[in-house]
Amino acid sequence: MSSGQQMSILRDSIKSGAIDVPLGSALLDGVASQPPEQSESRREMLALVELRRKTRQIQVSTDDREVRAYLRQLGEPICLFGEDAADRRERLKTLIVLHGESAIRKRPAGASDSAGDSEAAASTAGASTSASGAAINKELWYHEGPEALKTGRLWLAEYSLPRARARLDAARAYYANTPDSVRKARHLEWQNNLRSFAIQASQIGDSRPLSYCQVSPDGSQLAVSSWSGLCQVWRLPQCELALTLRGHKTNACCVAWHPKATTPEAGPVALASSSLDGAVKLWSLDSESPYAELDGHEPYRVSRLAWHPSGRFLGTCVFDYSWRLWDLEAGDEILHQEGHSKEVYDIAFHPDGSLALTGGLDSFGRVWDLRTGRCVMLLEGHQRSVLSVAFAPNGHHMATGSEDNGAKLWDLRKQVCLYTVPAHTSNVSKVLFQPGSSGAAGISHFLLTASYDGSARLWSHPNWTPIHQLSGHESRLMCADIAPDSRFIVTCGFDRTFKLWAAQPI
Repeated sequence: MSSGQQMSILRDSIKSGAIDVPLGSALLDGVASQPPEQSESRREMLALVELRRKTRQIQVSTDDREVRAYLRQLGEPICLFGEDAADRRERLKTLIVLHGESAIRKRPAGASDSAGDSEAAASTAGASTSASGAAINKELWYHEGPEALKTGRLWLAEYSLPRARARLDAARAYYANTPDSVRKARHLEWQNNLRSFAIQASQIGDSRPLSYCQVSPDGSQLAVSSWSGLCQVWRLPQCELALTLRGHKTNACCVAWHPKATTPEAGPVALASSSLDGAVKLWSLDSESPYAELDGHEPYRVSRLAWHPSGRFLGTCVFDYSWRLWDLEAGDEILHQEGHSKEVYDIAFHPDGSLALTGGLDSFGRVWDLRTGRCVMLLEGHQRSVLSVAFAPNGHHMATGSEDNGAKLWDLRKQVCLYTVPAHTSNVSKVLFQPGSSGAAGISHFLLTASYDGSARLWSHPNWTPIHQLSGHESRLMCADIAPDSRFIVTCGFDRTFKLWAAQPI
């Protein structure tokens, strides 16, 4: 809905009292002293700001059929010229703010439902907002899941609770037994070490830009994906090609190591990858051909995927506004989660395995409780698409990187944004915390950000001061990763190369 359309609706709403900006508000200081034409114009602009604020707090279904049915029920056109599904959802949210949810829920006596209306009546349009905006009542809707989902949720609870208890006990012991002076000395030692990071190796990875890179759990190999559709495994630190994985027919978007790959507990599956056409493939290190495929995403792009810490589940981000959770033991998709109003771009799992963090092109991040299915926190603050998300090893800090060139740090316990890092001069393509340097205590000393401005930067954690900048790529950085022992950092870029950074030769 355009600003002109919103202003037209607002004029009628202000006159009817549906939208009200209190005359005593500080926002309206000086309005009375202005000419009537300017005063009215300013009042309309303030009402528009208030309307947009209320609209952001409304939740509506992501099913376009339901949205059309609600618009039809309100007597509004179900589609305007040039309007897509996302625009239609925004228009419905604006109408809900202006008319109230009761306008959707109450029907004239004797009115008959169409097939679309009957389906829509089973779900909730969103939250009703009072005229003053003082109270917002939100009502959630749920889709019935398979029995495997219930089994999976119970398994996740049994898996995550002992890990959470162990992490908290280790953190308490660390802070109780380690003097503050020792902790500060370790932190300064890490900062001094990071300031000496420089390029130790550079390798052309493919004939086309590299889209993603990740270091193996034991730090001995590197997996990269490319726009050519190939995924490759390189030996580190020699940068020697070990294996080329062939199977994707379009651009490969992401490749991720199984948490237990290259370890004594490794199973047959070592890697997972995704591509532009929605193909998701599983790979072993014994063959160039896929070990298995996960069907059901086509034709939508799968931008990112991530393994659950247990290695049993795989999360995929799909450009149909949803993300999926796959149970590889059951060999099936157990969760198809909606919630974002635009494409879901990135996903990360909590170190305990209890939560999932997703970032979308709608500029929001969402934290999901995998044991209940609830969205437990909305990360609201970015002005443009969220391209990368990450959990800190301590379990309560999170980071998001965005097209607005910044990175934001969040506290899961307080459910607030702690700090905004004006990180780069272009899109932030990757954010990542240092892997825990004190075992189960989850202590990390720095945050890594990579950007389309061609640089990667290191920031102190948790005071977010700049430590060092890694510059050497000729074009934008697509991804970066940190070795499990933090001895080196890997970056890959649009210039078709990946580079190893370390304080001294590896």
